[in-house]
Amino acid sequence: MLQAIVIGGGVTGAGILRDLALRGIKAALVEQGDLVHGTSSRYHGLLHSGGRYAVKDPESARECAEENRIVRQIAPFAVEPCGGLFVRLEQDDPAYARQWVTACRDAGIPVEEVDVDRLRREEPLLSESVREAYTVPDASVDGWRLVQGNVAAAEALGARVLTYRRVVGLLMDGPRVVGVRLRNLATGEEERLEAEMVINAAGAWAGQIAAMASVPLSVVADRGVLLVYHGRLTSRVVNRLRKPGNGDIFVPAGSVTLLGTTATPVPDPDNIEVPASEVQELKRLGAEMLPLAAHARVLRAFAGVRPLYGSRSAGNTRELSRTFVVIDHKAEHGIDGLVSIVGGKLTTYRLMAERVVDVAAAHLGVTAPCRTAVEPILPPPDPTALSRVVHVVGTERARAVADRHPAMLPAVAEAMEQPGGAQVVCECEQVTAGELVATARSLTNPSLGDLRRRTRLGMGTCQGGFCGYRAALILAREGIISPDRVPDLVARFQAERWRGVRGGLGGLELRAAELNYALARSQLAMVPLQGSAGDGAAARGALKAGGVADD
Repeated sequence: MLQAIVIGGGVTGAGILRDLALRGIKAALVEQGDLVHGTSSRYHGLLHSGGRYAVKDPESARECAEENRIVRQIAPFAVEPCGGLFVRLEQDDPAYARQWVTACRDAGIPVEEVDVDRLRREEPLLSESVREAYTVPDASVDGWRLVQGNVAAAEALGARVLTYRRVVGLLMDGPRVVGVRLRNLATGEEERLEAEMVINAAGAWAGQIAAMASVPLSVVADRGVLLVYHGRLTSRVVNRLRKPGNGDIFVPAGSVTLLGTTATPVPDPDNIEVPASEVQELKRLGAEMLPLAAHARVLRAFAGVRPLYGSRSAGNTRELSRTFVVIDHKAEHGIDGLVSIVGGKLTTYRLMAERVVDVAAAHLGVTAPCRTAVEPILPPPDPTALSRVVHVVGTERARAVADRHPAMLPAVAEAMEQPGGAQVVCECEQVTAGELVATARSLTNPSLGDLRRRTRLGMGTCQGGFCGYRAALILAREGIISPDRVPDLVARFQAERWRGVRGGLGGLELRAAELNYALARSQLAMVPLQGSAGDGAAARGALKAGGVADD
């Protein structure tokens, strides 16, 4: 029998699984969708320096400062060390800036003032109203790569991962949790999985899991809307130097720039609709730092849900702490075999995992110490495989391929060497046919959404309008899917891409959306859902794809 079951396939759950495996605890992870389909993939991609929380939440700031350094060391394949800036605009309070500098230094965050004239030469799109600027060690982090690396490391040590399994109940033996009841979303069948300990790392859904054991867990689902701009508007992360609020951070990530975020408590963590009013608010506030943000091309708008620990009656969710809490339900509620973790952020995922596994390990009688802060998540890329990829696509693109597939580079190299394997399927993200084929063969019944999370397919300018068709046809040509699955596969992918596109339609975005819409109508006979957001042509934003959107 398993010693532990982890509920939740986001970055916290993946970190917990790796920590358990390193301590020799036999464990499995269950996730209701694909890995990283929830909050860990619906955020701005920032590896926090801690500067954002230095004044209001110094405990979170210190946690971020330390974990930022650790994540860079153990997972370099997932981090782009672009650096960060905090800029004070003319209308912002200079007294707060002085308070912030002191708070950063107290929290151990390296901060250095930058000459504003020099900064304008380095970041020419910044507003002329910038009056002060400071550097901090912010970075951009790829949530999928981080989760993929943790899971691959855990699986190499014997851990199991079960995706597309929704927890529908907890197995109880009196006042003790002894496992989970699962619904296999691929087959519809119910499954049982038993273990000595269940660790609830379900994020915004953690309260629902706890309720299955009849114990209270106060989790506030805090929706945040973000915009994805075409191209890199800045070379570094740019934060506004004022009390944290809406529309005050730009994060360059790969070939795009993200602007975030809003904060709205919602009753349902599955509520990830994007209100048009919040899109316009983000553009207006973002333009105060980068004027181009008012009219630059927005590729998509999306929302994620932060799992904050506290009461919804607290009012403004920005007043709730961003730190995390571990709840031992035996000590708190008399329910043995269940531990929950809520709150926190991606930057502190490793520390969160360490703390909750410490509690679980004590219940299991395991004394092995945590090693996740010193053990690299994955070894360096296989040098022979890397050289083979270099031979096919050149040094620069080979490094990007290695970063996307750190755990399966040999298989990717083999697929890329096959006829047509070096063909670029997604020009925006430079995804090759070989990458797609190797990745698809590592999965069971893959969707294009599964491939998007692993390769960035469809995350660039066309938002899947062209590369989605190519990818599906390649999978059929290689015998990975049957040809009759192609229309449905593409339709679901397009429906998911449309869901994000419609939130930011206007100008260039509208023209590109109309082109993709015309292709979908002509190739797949897709039709608009009734009552879609927006008016006129923009109402075509959601497409009926003959099934559920491919998340």
